Amino acid sequence: MKFGASTFAGSLSDLNVLVDSIELYIPKMNLYSGRVLQKDRLNLFLDEFFSYDLLCTAHAPYFPDFSGEYPPDLSVDMSDLNGADLRLLTEAIDITALAGGDVLVLHPGRITDAPKKSFWRMVHNLRLLAKYAEDAGVLLGLENKEKTDPLNLCCDAEELMSAVKAVDSEYLGAVLDIGHANLTCGGDQKKLAEFVKTVSPDVVHVHVHDNHGRNTGQYNGDEHLCPGQGIIDYSVLKNLGRFDGIFNFELFSTDEIPLGKEYVSKAFI
Repeated sequence: MKFGASTFAGSLSDLNVLVDSIELYIPKMNLYSGRVLQKDRLNLFLDEFFSYDLLCTAHAPYFPDFSGEYPPDLSVDMSDLNGADLRLLTEAIDITALAGGDVLVLHPGRITDAPKKSFWRMVHNLRLLAKYAEDAGVLLGLENKEKTDPLNLCCDAEELMSAVKAVDSEYLGAVLDIGHANLTCGGDQKKLAEFVKTVSPDVVHVHVHDNHGRNTGQYNGDEHLCPGQGIIDYSVLKNLGRFDGIFNFELFSTDEIPLGKEYVSKAFI
């Protein structure tokens, strides 16, 4: 198994000895001043990154569906993009390519009017981005979201797969976020196993974290706990079949990564 971790977990020097890959969490890397990419900051980061022997994926700007430390200028809704929003996302593709990244993770859109209209606006925008990604040589991955927020699109496995199929591009696959899926399934591990099986043909990347399968009153239940601290049975990941990509931990501390690796690895025995 290849394990990764998002850059918000810790420094590159710490992550280098813990994982095979890092996920550039672009919105929280201090690469922007307002909505303007600071190329000097990006170059400094890349200089450090290339001093390590790490694989790379990336996470694009998105719509923060709860309050927190997310930079407001980098908020984008995949179902409602203006020109400046689209530029942020194409820049994320460029950043991924510059870092030699394999996959750029995208969040789906929000339901802002009729659900079908929001869905098809999202598909239209994803088609534009997939074409740009093809030219850049970057694979996009559309992430499933948690159904504990009723305004999220692509919570159900079937809707996520429908979106990927509607875009119909070799440069768009699916990202399985096992924590989000657990919330959508209400903590029912049989349903979670079926969720994984349904999306498995198109999965190009996996996000790993834990929760209690319900809205706990904070972050819609999206607690981002270390595996083993919630209720997820990670043996459901066996339903991914021959997936050979990155299992990327979305955790808030490097201290939790060794525990997460051990817990998830045992689930595959």
